Amino acid sequence: MNTSEVLSARAVDLFYGGTPAVRNAQISLHRGEVVAITGQSGSGKSSLLYCLAGVLPVACGEVCFEGRSLGALDDEELSALRRERFGFVFQYGELLPELTVEENTALPLRLAGQRKAESLAVAGEVLGRLGLGDLRGRRPSEVSGGQSQRVAVARALVHKPAVVFADEPTGSLDSSNATAVLGEFLTLARSQGTAVVLVTHDSQVAAQADNRYTMCDGVLTAQVREAS
Repeated sequence: MNTSEVLSARAVDLFYGGTPAVRNAQISLHRGEVVAITGQSGSGKSSLLYCLAGVLPVACGEVCFEGRSLGALDDEELSALRRERFGFVFQYGELLPELTVEENTALPLRLAGQRKAESLAVAGEVLGRLGLGDLRGRRPSEVSGGQSQRVAVARALVHKPAVVFADEPTGSLDSSNATAVLGEFLTLARSQGTAVVLVTHDSQVAAQADNRYTMCDGVLTAQVREAS
């Protein structure tokens, strides 16, 4: 196995009742690599994302993180893995309204047991890198949609996870904000060696990835890049 491989799926199947959602999926992700999975709504791309993140148990096959099968982990170990080694970005940010921008960003560090002052300092640094330093004390209701999604990106990356799972991370933004947020997200992720699984229906978003896959009726297919 390539020593830089951080996450892999081998012959993964997932069913909802008797209906196949993912069929014989094969994928490999390396440190600092961005992989995009495209497809129409209902194609199974989000279901595969949640299998890779250990949120949904697979029916057949195996998902491995750093060489260890997720199926071999108990619920407590899976929760710790998602909390400490994974990051998540969703379409609408999912910020906690009662917390400030800085507190939302620091949340993964606080959940990992880091002291408040230290976690807020790290959060402030990451927010600054995303041009959000002046918004640290605001509530989510006091920032724009693009700013809110940047905060969600900061929160997903603040603890320097091994993998970030992004499910339509720019789907709620206009094209200008989407381009800016995506660029900042991927630049920061790559700079700290974080791998990204990016689910999107937008071919322009997917074009920013290192490798691309398409999904149709639960079947994942790698796209071959054309030689330049």
